[in-house]
This record gives sequence, C-alpha cells and structure tokens, in this order.
Amino acid sequence: MSAPAHEPLDERHADPLARERSHLASSRAALRAMREDVESLDIRDVTANWVNAEVLSRQIDERIRALADLSDTPLFFGRLDYLHAPGADRAEGAEGERFYIGRRHVHDADGDPMVIDWRAPVSQPFYRASKKDTMDVGLRRRFGYTGGDLTAYEDEHLSDPAEAAATSKLLQQEIERPRVGPMRDIVATIQPEQDEIVRSGLSGTVCVQGGPGTGKTAVGLHRVAYLLYAHRERLARTGTLVIGPNRSFLHYIEQVLPALGELAVQQATVDDLVAHVEVRGTDDAAAAVIKGDARMAEVLRRALYSHVTMPTEAVVVVRGSRRWRVPAYELEELARELLERDIRYGAAREALPQRIAHAVLVQMERSGEAPDDRVQDAVARNGAVKAAVKEIWPAVDPAKLVLRLLTDADFLAEHAAGVLDEDEQKTILWAKPVRSVKSARWSAADAVLIDEAADLIQRTHSLGHVVLDEAQDLSPMQYRAVGRRCTTGSATVLGDLAQGTTPWATRGWDEALAHLGKRDGVVEELTAGFRVPTDVITYASRLLPHIAPGLTPVASVRENPGFFEVRAIADTSDVVAACEELLRNEGSTGLIAADARIPALAEALTAAGITCLAPGEETTQETRLTLVPASLAKGLEYDYVVLDEPQAVVDGEPDERTGLRRLYVALTRAVSGLIVTHAAPVPAQLA
Repeated sequence: MSAPAHEPLDERHADPLARERSHLASSRAALRAMREDVESLDIRDVTANWVNAEVLSRQIDERIRALADLSDTPLFFGRLDYLHAPGADRAEGAEGERFYIGRRHVHDADGDPMVIDWRAPVSQPFYRASKKDTMDVGLRRRFGYTGGDLTAYEDEHLSDPAEAAATSKLLQQEIERPRVGPMRDIVATIQPEQDEIVRSGLSGTVCVQGGPGTGKTAVGLHRVAYLLYAHRERLARTGTLVIGPNRSFLHYIEQVLPALGELAVQQATVDDLVAHVEVRGTDDAAAAVIKGDARMAEVLRRALYSHVTMPTEAVVVVRGSRRWRVPAYELEELARELLERDIRYGAAREALPQRIAHAVLVQMERSGEAPDDRVQDAVARNGAVKAAVKEIWPAVDPAKLVLRLLTDADFLAEHAAGVLDEDEQKTILWAKPVRSVKSARWSAADAVLIDEAADLIQRTHSLGHVVLDEAQDLSPMQYRAVGRRCTTGSATVLGDLAQGTTPWATRGWDEALAHLGKRDGVVEELTAGFRVPTDVITYASRLLPHIAPGLTPVASVRENPGFFEVRAIADTSDVVAACEELLRNEGSTGLIAADARIPALAEALTAAGITCLAPGEETTQETRLTLVPASLAKGLEYDYVVLDEPQAVVDGEPDERTGLRRLYVALTRAVSGLIVTHAAPVPAQLA
C-alpha cells in the first residue's frame, strides 16, 4: 500500500481528495433525489382496492427507509479501477472505467451508477483481488472517514510489480476503531476468507467455526444481506430469520442489516420460536440434558401415535333411504396405510374421513349411482364417519401430550422403553401432579418438547434461510426446533466449540448439523482475529487445551497489541478504580463479573457516582460503562473490559470445564484493552 504515486490521467493535475469529496457530494445528492422520487409517488389511481393500497404504501415506506442517507456512515468506502473492457473470462468493466463500492446502489438522473452495491459481482474484487490474482483490477482505493466526512484515501496498484504489498493503514484503523453503541457492519473490512462465506450460494448450508473476534457473527449477518440481494424475490416469499442466544444479543446486532438497507429480516431467540406455553419453571442440569437429548423425539413420536386405535366396529353411513357399511377390517386397512405413509399425525387425521368417504363412494358406484366430489365431502362430514375418526385417530394437543409424559410414570415407561433407562425416566418426571397445561410450571426444555410434538402433529412452516448464532450452546432438541424452520431452505450456523457453556453444549459440528437436518452442510473455520488484541487472546488461549484441545487458537491480526494487565486488588473499590481508569479512554467499557457478584458491584458503582447500563442497552458518549453478568457476556464486545474475579466466574458454573469456558468467553470481550482484577488467586489454568 502507498500514497498514490501515479494517478489515472484525469487525476494527475487535480487534487484527488477534492475530486473524491466532490463525487461523495454528488452521490449523496443523487441518493437524496432517489428518495424524493419515491416519496413523490402518487398511488391513488393505481390500486384496485384499499388492501392493495395498504400493501403498496407499506412497500413505499420501506423503500424510503432503505434509501436513508446516514450522515455518519460513509456512502462508499472503496474504488476499483479496472484494466480492460469486458470479455471472455474478464471481470465486468470497460477500459478506464471505475466503480465506487458502497453500502447500497446509487444512480444519477440518467440511471448511470454512481455507487455500486458491495454485493454486486463487480464489487467482489474489492475483497478478493491480490497481487497474485488481480482479477483485472489495476487500482484499489480505500477511503478514510471522520464521521461522515471523507478525509483520506489509500491506493494499492495491483498491476504494478514494482510496488510491494503492505498492510493497509486505513483498513487497520477501521478494524481497531473504538466501538460505541450497537454492532456495526463490516462491509469496508471484509476479508477474502470471510467474503467466500458471505457469497456462498443459497442452496447450501454453511457452518462457521470461529474463535473470539474472528467476525463470525458479522459474516452471518452479511451473508443474509448478500442472499437477499442475490435471491430477493425468492426470499421475499419464503422469509429469513436470525436466531440469537438472548434478547441482549439481538438488540446489540439489530442495526447491522438496516444499515445495509435490509429491513425485512426477522430476529428471534430459540425460546421465541417454541413459545407455545408460558415458561415459569427451570430444570436442574441433569433433567435439562435428558430433555434436550435427541432420543426424546422418538419417545414423543411413540407417545403420539399410541393414540391411534384400530377399529373393532363397522361404520354405517345413512343417506336418504340407503345405508352404506364400511367393515372394521377395511377401516383398519385405511388406518394402517396412513401409518405406513409416515405423514404428519394431523395430516393423516384429516385424510382419514376422506378415505372412509371414498370407500363409501366405491360402494355407491358399484350399485349404479354416480356420486361426485360434493357427495364425498358430505359423507366425510357425516356424523358416523366423524365419530369413527375420533375413535380411531383422536385429536391430540401437543402440550397435553408432553404433560402426560412428564407426570404419568407408567405412560412414560411404556413409550420410553429401550430409549431412556429407568434412572433417566425418573430424572425428567415431575415430582408433583399438575392439574392442567395452564397451571404447569413449564421449563424452557419442556417448551422445546412441545414444539417437537406440535411438528409431529402439523408440519412447521419453513423459511428460505435461517442464521443461527452462538449455536454451540444448543441442545440436540433445540437444533431440531431450528431445523424445522428451514427444512426446505438453508442455514448459516455460527459458533465456537470453545465457548460452549451449557451442560448439553455441542461436541462437534457434524453432530450438530445432523440434528439440524443439514448433514451435507459445509464446515468452515475462521482463525484470523480482527477484534481481540494479541496480548488478550494469547492470555485467554491458555484455557484452550483444557476446554477445546482440538481447536486452532485465534491469531490476532491487529497491529495494536492492546492494553492488558492482571491486577491484584483488595476490595470492590479497586474494581471501581479500574473502571474509572478505562473510562478515560475513548469508546465503551464493560465490567464483567460472576452473576453472584453483580449486586455488590452495582452498589459500589452507584456509591462512586458512576452510571452503568445493562447488557444490550445502547452506550452513549455520556454513559459508556455496562455492567455485565458473565452469563450474558457471550456475543457482546466492548473497547475496554474489566474482568472481576475470574475464579468466581469459574465457580459460578456447575462444573469446572463449563466454568473455564465461561471464563474464556468473558476474557475475550475486549477490543482494545483488558484489566483482570482479583483478590482470590486466578485459576491455575491461566497461570
């Protein structure tokens, strides 16, 4: 990288920075004109009714929001100058033609592009071109901004063999820029290995294993944005969904896609997906592990289909003066045929009356009558047929089914035989009887079981694409719940096996993909760390041999080694002092501690006159300190972190391995600096 030594002909005698600023101003004016064109649309005479008018009006409002010009967000961040005109196996571009790469497409009044969307094929070389493979690019220019003002540029002459490759200073500054507020997009800093994942096709499922700071969450979100660009019509019909571990995390990432102009992506937690009942109870770890085991799917299936009873009596349908009789053996044949088809319980129950009615119609035709479809429908609604269906294939409520399994020892034993042993059955049985579904104190794991039962009865609606973040903490049954939401679509699975902090944490991605129903998914690994400073990730990686011995440690690519200190303290006043010290720097600060220590630390901060936020609340220039329970730290990041009492973080978990994983998460939330404060000795694994 170097300052521009030889500009294209039209820039040799002009101030390049002034020229680029002029293009930025013109592009902003063009974007404003695009937005005004949409705002001026008159739809009064083009809609047939109020429903169409409402839909069109909503689409126009979304388009106006998508064309918003955020004053502090660069409209374009790069430029590509191509060498040749388009041709066979050549990148798109004419000789001397250049493209400005930005967050969205902008065109002038004549329709000529002024800014190219970063997702367009012509933009791809901005992320992947190199000295070894120029992709027909002669010059790649990066822009530096202060707020929304273009203040610097940096050129890389890919076609010049005399110019040695060097690290981009602007790229490094953007990566290391302080973080205040919610998560932002990374379109200006996407790396080649990240871009390959972002631009992978819609038909395939991708699983991204990435350590702290490798950008896996950003890659997943940008892949959604890319897929919406490349397959907009299809995904507009089928829908997209981002699944995060908790509400704090979703609030933290919620501005990334809107900043890229994508407003229609849903966000949810796994608990949101399975919210068939109110969750008011909790399971101990042993019960939660068994309820989350994939074997429970077989127990539920057996319990559900045990309701199907073979008939012992014939069905007699009376129509006018005629009586039509379907014998019991024929009814049994119909029921067994439906069982063998292995269709959903509810779909089979809906099909059975039509099957019985068809058997009656066959008899009618043999007697010389000519019944039509209306007659068959009428027979299917006949009281005798409905009574038979109720007896053979009764309706089942999924919550009541799960409730019976968890409260009726004999019913559970019958359907868990050979699947769960006696001790496992006793572990998940509720100690006290429950009167009804509404009075039950359901746990989160119970809700997942109900969702499984509901899907056995009626197929869950499938979306076009699902992004699942922090996936390492899901149980097999939770994976199945997510997989049901993308049976006909694809998924992006994001996680880090070293950060699994639940008793049922994922042991391997192949196993996880199997539970998800995506055995053919491709596993990619990101090992370059862009967020966590070298000294911090090196310290945290001491834990890897104890928590995930097979994983490759993250290698930080940040030039700034970061501020790092392990500090012995006397009491909480020293923790407050460490926070005050870090708050003197620009950016956000997080105080992370074991959940049990949060109340005492909150009291100490209040006594010192320091205002703090809860996880997920947006930081501002006035309030930049967030008090974070260790259990909620996953997925969050702060410029500076004070980690209080690492041994207390470990001790707050049910076992040491889980505690060390929780500590690994907490240690790797810092972007610029970390102070570890401790009165008790630090865990031996960090020594």
